[in-house]
Amino acid sequence: MKFYDRQKEINELDRIRNVAFSVSSQMTVVTGRRRIGKTKLIMKSCETTPTLYLFVSRNNETTLCNQFSEEARRSLGIFIPEGISSFREFFRLCMEYGKTTSFNLILDEFQEFYNINPAVFSEVQNIWDQTKDNTHVNLLISGSVYTLMHRIFQDYKEPLYGRASGLIRLKPFSPSVLKQILKDYNPNYTNDDLLALYSTTGGVPKYVEVLMDNGCVNVQRILERMCSENSLFLEEGNVVLIQEMGKQYGTYYSVLSAIANGVTESSRIAQMTGVQSIGGIIQRLEEDYDMVCKKRPIMSKPGSQTVRYEIKDHFLRFWFRYIVKHQNLIQTGQWERLKDIVIQDYPTYSGKELEAYFKDKLCEELSIMQIGSWWEGSRSKKNDNNQHEVDIVAVYYGSPKVLIAEVKRDKRNFKKQPFDEKVDLLRNKYFSKYEIETRCFSLSDM
Repeated sequence: MKFYDRQKEINELDRIRNVAFSVSSQMTVVTGRRRIGKTKLIMKSCETTPTLYLFVSRNNETTLCNQFSEEARRSLGIFIPEGISSFREFFRLCMEYGKTTSFNLILDEFQEFYNINPAVFSEVQNIWDQTKDNTHVNLLISGSVYTLMHRIFQDYKEPLYGRASGLIRLKPFSPSVLKQILKDYNPNYTNDDLLALYSTTGGVPKYVEVLMDNGCVNVQRILERMCSENSLFLEEGNVVLIQEMGKQYGTYYSVLSAIANGVTESSRIAQMTGVQSIGGIIQRLEEDYDMVCKKRPIMSKPGSQTVRYEIKDHFLRFWFRYIVKHQNLIQTGQWERLKDIVIQDYPTYSGKELEAYFKDKLCEELSIMQIGSWWEGSRSKKNDNNQHEVDIVAVYYGSPKVLIAEVKRDKRNFKKQPFDEKVDLLRNKYFSKYEIETRCFSLSDM
């Protein structure tokens, strides 16, 4: 798949490189989840300038330095003596080279030094502080493990805190980019095809690339590929979780699985999983691992106890709902049965994903100050069907205007009278002085 989007990030990386090459060395940190395209972005930004790319594999320090030294000689002709066994000495020689030559130095999966030699972070900090002002190195550091990269560069107790002159958090492709990609591969795509691509990949570039390169350009083929034998996607969720949490992720796994299957309130999650200290577990998933987000009714107070939890990552939502839930079918090789279940359930599952799609689309296209859903009541209460619930409430930036919208896969299922009653309720509670726009969004509006 060709390189799509990322022009804003390319422009920022170009700006930083120009400063590094003309004034003094700069350090830029590029983070983002696994498969989000960090390395491809960095390499694209450096493709016309001298570059040394180094991948920090989980190896011992001496072996790594031997590999790095060979690559430095091959890529840039840097003189590296034989027998360099510490990254400290290797990095010092690279910075010395930067006194006379401008070049990009890329350290990919930098967080792996935690497993190799944690002292590297303070050693890099010491050498960087001594040499950055009289050298011309464009240092680009990337990493996929959110917890470690956040700790290395944003924890004030860590040696590299405050050293980065730029921090780029790479996000998934937006709805408009997904449209362009699907149009390139399938000019006659339907909106249901687009929704399937969005719902299963969440715009993660590698996942999109795998589907497009394998001809999975419509809803049927996309869903079949997600749960086919030998599919990348079957084990991908485990890899993502283990990468972040290590192998002891069982409790988190249970909580995420419950949320993915519609159990979104902490009391019900605790009841379903049997986890006692559910507050601490969810807090870690939210703050440390960035996998769960807290949803409150829009316009509610920050401390409101009316809270629902949601898995942020679209792929993980899909993976827990179908791949984890039906492991018995996978283990017994019942692939056709699994595909049938996914395809039959997809219209129900994708209804909620369609709501997320329109929230992303509105944020991309309009000047939105605040967006979310609104509800009264609790799903845990008996005989409470959340009659008072609105899919989308979006407050515009810079003007007293609000959009209140219902989302239906099929617009024929929209019921105007109960929706109007909820709009009146919101107007009286929060928006009496606002201009209110109402909509029903459906597949035809994508």
